[in-house]
Amino acid sequence: MSIHEPPAIDTTVAHSPRVWNYWLGGEDHYEVDRRVGDHFRRMFPPITDIARGSRSFLGRAVRHLAGEAGVRQFLDIGTGLPTKDNTHEVAQRAAPDARVVYVDNDPVVLAHARARMPGATTHIDADLHDTARILDVASRSLAFERPVALMLMNILGHVPGFGDARRIVHELMSALAAGSYLVVADGVTDGGPFDAAVDMWNRAGSQPYVLRTPEQIAQYLDGLELLEPGVVSCPLWRPEPSGIGTAVAVDEFGAVGRKP
Repeated sequence: MSIHEPPAIDTTVAHSPRVWNYWLGGEDHYEVDRRVGDHFRRMFPPITDIARGSRSFLGRAVRHLAGEAGVRQFLDIGTGLPTKDNTHEVAQRAAPDARVVYVDNDPVVLAHARARMPGATTHIDADLHDTARILDVASRSLAFERPVALMLMNILGHVPGFGDARRIVHELMSALAAGSYLVVADGVTDGGPFDAAVDMWNRAGSQPYVLRTPEQIAQYLDGLELLEPGVVSCPLWRPEPSGIGTAVAVDEFGAVGRKP
């Protein structure tokens, strides 16, 4: 494919980043994505709250890291389609000199990212499993001798084997300096309607997803210093004051850990 040609788009199969974009109120989706997204939502109505709670968690974590923690480098793997409050937007509002490297292996995601996320950002075409390539290319834009915040938001669920997912996290964090951070979040099994909806998705979509337990998500942070309040439902991680009620737990858990 020429670099001047747009990537081929299969509009006959639902696509995870486009469905997630639909749930977040974005514009980059097709009829098949809306159809599967609506079917998922009928089976499991809280999915919209999960998507929005996940995005809000990302924002609070990045604001803390770029603000109070003084982090100036972010490695965001599994970028997804651009929407409101992407990692670089949140980070650079708090610290205009923050640098962000985005990683994805989906040509459609990369095309949108390069068009809509300019400035102090870099975009790498790489698969999550290829940690050596990710680290090699990212090191050309980020100084690995200084702290980096590694963002793994709703991506490890796309790794079928839990052991493989843990290995990937270990390989990435091992390459980062002391004082680096891991921000992680993924959907958790409820033994009921969420599992059933994800099973439907895995039969209808292009990128299967595995729900895990909060205890498994906690294992991604083994060896790190957990920031309070630990591994919790995403809306409960340092919720911001609101005049419209209190934060409500959803079936996605997240956490932030610091490498000692």
